[in-house]
Amino acid sequence: MLFSMKKVWAFLFLVICGAELRASGGEPVLLVYSSEISARAKFGIEKLESSLKTAGFTVTSSHQLKKVKNGWTITIAGLQSPLYKEALSGKIVTSLQDPGKEGFSIQSSGKSIFIGASDASGLLYGCLELTDRINDKRNIPAELSIQDKPEMVLRGACIGVQKPYYLPGRTVYEYPYTPETFPWFYDKQHWIQYLDSMVTNRMNSLYLWNGHPFASLVRVKDYPYAVEVDDATFKKNEEIYRFLTTEADKRGIWVIQMFYNIIVSKPFAEKHNIKTQERERPIVPLIADYTRKSIAAFVEKYPNVGLMVCLGEAMEGTGPDDIEWFTKTIIPGVQDGLKALGKKEEPPIVLRAHDTDAPSVMKAALPLYKNLYTEAKFNGEALTTPEPRGQWAELHQTLSRLGSVQIENVHILANLEPFRYGSADFIQRSVQGMHRIMGGNGLHLYPQASYWDWPYSADSVKGQRLLQIERDWIWYAAWSRYAWKADRSREKEIIFWSDRLALHFGCSPEQGRLILQAYEESGEIAPKLLRRFGITDGNRQTLTLGMLMTQLINPFRYGLFTLLYEGESPEGEMLIQYAEKEWKKQPHIGETPVQIIREVQEHGQKSVSAIDLAAIGVTKNKEEFQRLKNDMYCYRALAKHFAQKADAALHALRYKYSNDIADLDRSLPLLQQSVNSYKELVELTKGTYLYANSMQTQQRKIPIRGVNGTFKTWAEVLVPFEQELAHFTRSIDSLKKSAALTPVKVQPLRNEEVKIAGSPRFYVIDSLSQVFPDTASSLIDIAPALKGLKAIRLSSAIQFENGTSVQFTNNKPVKVLVGYFKFKQAAYSGRSKFLKAPELETNATANEYGQSEAKITNALVVKGFPPVNVHSYSFKPGTNTLKLEKGACLILGFISDDQLIKPYDAGITPDGVKTEIDWLFE
Repeated sequence: MLFSMKKVWAFLFLVICGAELRASGGEPVLLVYSSEISARAKFGIEKLESSLKTAGFTVTSSHQLKKVKNGWTITIAGLQSPLYKEALSGKIVTSLQDPGKEGFSIQSSGKSIFIGASDASGLLYGCLELTDRINDKRNIPAELSIQDKPEMVLRGACIGVQKPYYLPGRTVYEYPYTPETFPWFYDKQHWIQYLDSMVTNRMNSLYLWNGHPFASLVRVKDYPYAVEVDDATFKKNEEIYRFLTTEADKRGIWVIQMFYNIIVSKPFAEKHNIKTQERERPIVPLIADYTRKSIAAFVEKYPNVGLMVCLGEAMEGTGPDDIEWFTKTIIPGVQDGLKALGKKEEPPIVLRAHDTDAPSVMKAALPLYKNLYTEAKFNGEALTTPEPRGQWAELHQTLSRLGSVQIENVHILANLEPFRYGSADFIQRSVQGMHRIMGGNGLHLYPQASYWDWPYSADSVKGQRLLQIERDWIWYAAWSRYAWKADRSREKEIIFWSDRLALHFGCSPEQGRLILQAYEESGEIAPKLLRRFGITDGNRQTLTLGMLMTQLINPFRYGLFTLLYEGESPEGEMLIQYAEKEWKKQPHIGETPVQIIREVQEHGQKSVSAIDLAAIGVTKNKEEFQRLKNDMYCYRALAKHFAQKADAALHALRYKYSNDIADLDRSLPLLQQSVNSYKELVELTKGTYLYANSMQTQQRKIPIRGVNGTFKTWAEVLVPFEQELAHFTRSIDSLKKSAALTPVKVQPLRNEEVKIAGSPRFYVIDSLSQVFPDTASSLIDIAPALKGLKAIRLSSAIQFENGTSVQFTNNKPVKVLVGYFKFKQAAYSGRSKFLKAPELETNATANEYGQSEAKITNALVVKGFPPVNVHSYSFKPGTNTLKLEKGACLILGFISDDQLIKPYDAGITPDGVKTEIDWLFE
């Protein structure tokens, strides 16, 4: 009986398969399409033909309909074309509506299949859809009636034509296109592989990021000396750029060249004795003319390439300058290029809403130029939440209502580097959030890790490098899938990804599901850690390297980027807020540190358990599976390290209120455990990763300042973690021996003589000193280290209108101390009267003089003003100029550059001196 049932089930299986598939057996297939079909549609037809041949069919092509004896006819044509209408004549098919831009329909009647679309991209995607189905079943599916189109207008990925380090004699973003710096840029096979992966994922835009690409790609008649590459390289650049744009267009991909403003080429700067970029520099006619003509030459030479404009970072972010530059330099440059070509069709321009008042810029620009898009970061330079909120969400919503398309940028992913990330669930919810919350209808996707080191990942594999597009295939596939259609059944998506992973690793669907579970459990860890314990969403923090105790217990000292908590996280509490509420017995709100401490450890353990269970069935890509498995173990170790350290920080913060050494005794073993977990992370990454962070310049600050590629590995960072543990142990021991133990006394700073141009007015920093000549406000409290310094009294009104410029001559290296008022302001609510402190999140040159980090936080209080943080600017001997943007600040004096200021919190606030406990750990 059992044997008979097996026969029955076998018969039923064959019947079911027969209903779905028709055996090819070398059957003939005729592909019919117009002789004038576009290169884009032809590319899709070639892919379809290849899949049919692989499945065993005999394929021929024709530009006219013919009868095929005992075979198939597949017609590919525009829905309104005579060919398509002729093919449908007499056939019984479902009546379908026009699928719209990039959409397609596939219908069948007997052995006739009709692929129709309204544009070339639709025909391409229709061919690829049928190709995928044939590849999946190794045969032609029966009874086709499909209509589909993408939800997001733009679905793009980006490549940084940049490096992890600065080139000699240059600064941030300045990377001419040369074979020496970017050998991969000239590798045609690499481009084919990358573009093929993009079209497979139905991406339609490729962004190339560079500071000033024009001097590598065009010659400007009036500025021939501005070209940054030699003649041979220039010709290579022309050839590869044309190759790239042609091959991209075949695949329905629009190439978009991004550039920063205002940056000029190095030869141009040297010719005119100016800097290549200077944020504080006003718009000058020479630079405006050069930039306008560079853009015009580019548009004339590459009219089908789009432009993406970053107005911030290399010019002052808000105010009239960005509007003037966009409307009087950039847009006219594009229009000049079109006029030279005799074209009226406007190429698209994407305005990056970064460090600029994008709504105001767009309001001024739309009457002048219609084909505009906007782009803004979804979660800053990280991945933290699928549902941004507050002012950040409001900005995106405002941009989405302008009448143009708002593109959501998944940027840098500083908290995911360097481990693999493939949580389809988190990614799907993020794309849904882009639509529902942000109003976005475009995706701009960064590499999952190692953006600055393209095309390679950080993995160390027997002396070889892995390609990002191969290692991180699931990253690109998941974002692209949901950019095409976001709302898909969760149950079906689990099946879909389980099958994809099973196919990739040669295991059962059940084991594929375990791999998916590992990806999704580990995929919660980094977002939750950063949004509850981090300093910034920017790439100055490398989350996977951990954090110092002082960064956890006193984040404001390290330039806390509050938008991370106010807009890019669920409502909740920071460690310092939670500890204060616990002490005061106040109710907690939203997502708490204690909750995340528990959850990330659970996620880490579940990811490891799932990957271990899946391992036994893996038969393909075994080495890559072992690397993925190691990453799950890394995530678990990272989760334990952070959880234990955050728990230790909570006990230390309680001591701040209780003054009970028992709280420190509870903190110490937890800190020891965190170091042990970090040692586990060190072992897991030793020999498997070259680095944690791909940006290896001095901009990276958290946990340890990375200069010249240092502190980029876990083994390096373990040393300061062990040092803070040892210091904490000694601090507790000293406290027990002497209850009167106090922080180390800070040495007073000493004035250094400099000669200041003009007729400056001075004051000595002391209580009751008047700081501005146009206000009656005076100092009411100061950090002792600042007392007696000779400060410059400047008009706050002039600072607001013109910025600050102090020229001076110094015979030895000096530091200029600048006081920045700590103010809060709603995003895009107009200019503040105060000068914003240097901020690497929006200004990549904010550390050019060593100024990005506050040396003394809460250093002094001026009556009626916010508290002040002190930053220092270092200058070499000679005649120098301190240039600052518009807004009130304090020039607190000059000191010798060898007077080292170890950053600390003086704790001086309008409400009195607050107690900090940083000294317990350093």
